[in-house]
Amino acid sequence: MPMAKPSKSLARRALEVAISFVPWVISMYTLYWLEYGEIWTTDTPHRGKTSVTILVAGMVLTLLVYSYFSKREQK
Repeated sequence: MPMAKPSKSLARRALEVAISFVPWVISMYTLYWLEYGEIWTTDTPHRGKTSVTILVAGMVLTLLVYSYFSKREQK
């Protein structure tokens, strides 16, 4: 009885997971860049709300990209 061939290689799956995390990493880097470049300070109005919005956007995009790869794998 021949062995079933895996649908995707482990390396490809790892690459898809890494790609999925790119939006979240970009959002984290954006926050770092804003702080490091002194573009905003602790006195910047609505800094907390903006930080949360940037992080949530990155996390939602990560979820959408990961979901896309997962749906494509099921087909």
